[in-house]
Amino acid sequence: MEIYSEFKKWLDDLLENNDMPDTTKAFNFNLYEETEGENIYGIQLIAADEFDENDGGDWACSEVWSSGEDIFCVDSSDEEDTGWKQALKFISELVCDYLSEGTYKDILLGAEAVGIGFVDGEIDILYKA
Repeated sequence: MEIYSEFKKWLDDLLENNDMPDTTKAFNFNLYEETEGENIYGIQLIAADEFDENDGGDWACSEVWSSGEDIFCVDSSDEEDTGWKQALKFISELVCDYLSEGTYKDILLGAEAVGIGFVDGEIDILYKA
């Protein structure tokens, strides 16, 4: 899958070239709807120095590192169902694939948790130590 190769390269570049703060407890993949109605979604990786599965995702606001403007974009218009739920499912699968076989998966798996969700929305936990 070509999109996974591009996603993997983006994530490899982020994790290889940036030292995560020692205070990192969790990672979150923030999702943004880049162009409303056109099924293009942006992905940003953040590291947080807090994690509490029961706080509704507020832990992801305690950001100590971010990919900033280095956003990976996914065009989900090729998918059968092009809504945000399908985009979340598709991008979650990309992240899960990286967590199982990515070059720097140990950096992510070394945290207490890895989550994913739309900014100002609920966070799904994809990995918990």
